[in-house]
Amino acid sequence: MLTIHPSSRFKRSFKKQPLHIRKDFIRKIEIFKKYPFYPSLRTHKLSGSLTDCYSFYLRDGFRVLFNFMENDNALLINIGSHNDYQKWSHK
Repeated sequence: MLTIHPSSRFKRSFKKQPLHIRKDFIRKIEIFKKYPFYPSLRTHKLSGSLTDCYSFYLRDGFRVLFNFMENDNALLINIGSHNDYQKWSHK
């Protein structure tokens, strides 16, 4: 099972999301911890400026940006709509 570490940026972004997205995240993060590549999450590696990151799917086109870390850990970097990807820079 993965241990989840939310970044401060993720925490700030999470608070700004609509209630239905926050509820969906809470449900899906439990699946992600046990099965990070569960088909309904649509977990995938990103490309371009976010090539070292992954994301998984939430409802209504929202995504969670994260990195896998050593020893079954994952760092949550950001949460937002698919269109937000262009604005995200985690460096």
